[in-house]
Amino acid sequence: MYPWMVYVHVLAVFAFLLTHGVSSAIALRMRGNRDPDLARAWMRVYLESPYYFAGLYIPLLILLITGIISAFMGQWWGHGWVWLSLAILIGIIVSMFYFAFGYFTKLRKSLGMPYMENRKVQPPMAPASPEEIDAIMADSPAILLTVIGFGGIAVILWLMMFKPF
Repeated sequence: MYPWMVYVHVLAVFAFLLTHGVSSAIALRMRGNRDPDLARAWMRVYLESPYYFAGLYIPLLILLITGIISAFMGQWWGHGWVWLSLAILIGIIVSMFYFAFGYFTKLRKSLGMPYMENRKVQPPMAPASPEEIDAIMADSPAILLTVIGFGGIAVILWLMMFKPF
C-alpha cells in the first residue's frame, strides 16, 4: 500500500504544479505588461472560476494528507528530512501568501476589480490612474515568488529522494 500512497502523493504534486504553472506564467507576464485591460483579463482567471481555485488548492490538500500518511507508513517521522520537508512546505505556503496576497489584492483594487479583504470579496472600486496601475504592475513579486516556489520544491524533492538524515 505504501507505494500507492507515494504514487498519489507525487501525482498530487504534479497536479499542484500544473495549476500553479498557470499562476506563475501570469505573474511573470504581468511584470512586463503595462496594459490594464490585459491585466484585468489575466486576473479574471482567478476570480471567475471556482474550479480554477479548487484546482489550485485541492491538490495541495491531497499532497499534504498523502505525505503525512506516507511518512507514517514508511516510519519516516524519526528522520529529520521528513520534518524539514514539512517545514519547507509550510514556509513556501506562508511566504507565497505573504508576498502574493497583498500584491494581487492591491493590483485587483487598482484595476477596479473585486478583491479580497477581511476574508470577504469586496465590490470593485473606481480604477486607479494609469500611472498608479503601471507602478503597481512594475512592482510585481513574480521573480521572488518563482524562486521561493521552485527553489523550495527542489529542496523538498532532494530531501525526499536522498533522505540525507
